[in-house]
Amino acid sequence: VQLVESGGGSVQNGGSLTLSCVASGFSYSTDCMGWIRQAPGKEREGVARMSPGGSWTYYADSVKGRFIISRDNYKQMAYLSMNSLKPEDTGVYYCAAGDWEGGSCAAAFLWGQGTQVTVS
Repeated sequence: VQLVESGGGSVQNGGSLTLSCVASGFSYSTDCMGWIRQAPGKEREGVARMSPGGSWTYYADSVKGRFIISRDNYKQMAYLSMNSLKPEDTGVYYCAAGDWEGGSCAAAFLWGQGTQVTVS
């Protein structure tokens, strides 16, 4: 049972990156998927979440209009497309899976190892 992120790296202010997350070992297509980031010296922040079927999404105000979460249930993949990146987007980005309950995402039960994103 695991999530493995990839796609992080260093990019200039205003640039773009797409993060990928591959899931294995659990019922991916019935779970909520999300991305959480941890910036140095800051609280962990939930960036984006998506319902199992992809019809519901949530974005933090800090990334709304710039980031897009998507998923491919057949491939058991989740993605975070990040555009117009800013230095304050720097941090470790984690992919996470959570139960879909009552029309929203419950707390994550599984996290990936994280991938570093640096914007300068």
